[in-house]
Amino acid sequence: MPYNSFYNYLIAEQARSPHTVAAYRRDVEEFRSFITGPLGHADDRPEGISTVDIRTWAATLAERNISTATIVRKIQSLRAFFGYLCRKQGFTSNPAADMVTPRIPQNLPHFLTIDESTRTFDSLVAIAMSSADFETVRDCLMVTMLYTTGIRAAELMGMADTDVDTSRCELKVHGKRNKDRLVPFGPELATLIEHYRQVRRQQCSRAEAFLVRPDGQPVYYQLVYRTVKQYLQGTKVKSKRLSPHVLRHSFATDMLNNGADLRAVQELLGHKSLTTTQRYTHLSYRDLQLNYQLAHPRANNTHKNGS
Repeated sequence: MPYNSFYNYLIAEQARSPHTVAAYRRDVEEFRSFITGPLGHADDRPEGISTVDIRTWAATLAERNISTATIVRKIQSLRAFFGYLCRKQGFTSNPAADMVTPRIPQNLPHFLTIDESTRTFDSLVAIAMSSADFETVRDCLMVTMLYTTGIRAAELMGMADTDVDTSRCELKVHGKRNKDRLVPFGPELATLIEHYRQVRRQQCSRAEAFLVRPDGQPVYYQLVYRTVKQYLQGTKVKSKRLSPHVLRHSFATDMLNNGADLRAVQELLGHKSLTTTQRYTHLSYRDLQLNYQLAHPRANNTHKNGS
């Protein structure tokens, strides 16, 4: 089946992450169901699919109030699928290639202010270092690491204990597209990690994963998400979103606001494209604008015509 061969291609040749492959699969399979359901095609063979079919699907998604970003992503999934068929299976046209996708509003990422991050992580480090409770120490470390290193939640969850080197103060991170990178950290985090390892040894004798549950099994995303939300709410952060990715956004924003080179931040975040990292410069510029408006005596003056 061309559908399954596409999913296998994403894994074997494109080295896409399981999360990415699952997203492509969901989008394409949803379209397959639409083709043989509401559209009434006799089968879902790609040869019989037209641009009109894809436009009809997109219109149906819009009627269901699906967000613009989600619709664009789904169309891009179909574009990738038919592009694969053209490159690998002799198809002569890509019915999704001519689709004009709607413009996605450029929403800036949510992030913590410098005061919020200072207050939050001073508190978390103090709580962790004064505690001998395994889950308390682990949770404080988990939240602190996401902000201090800027790594993704999935990267943190998949980290082996041997990937964390406190003598060199660096992490070996296995990121998207099976790319590895080294991420440095400071002595404060190194001390917190060693304290966690000491407490962990008393909880479970041997752990291959770095962050584990009391039974030695690795942590999972919902646990990480709940923990981040709980601790950020407890420190009265004002951001509308309280997720692991907010801490990654905060890391990038604070690095750039404090003079870090854009390409260095790109490497630390593991971004393939510099364009992805550049959106954080908009946050930095917004911060500059706010400071100017607050500080300059004529920033908010308006011209008045004489009478």
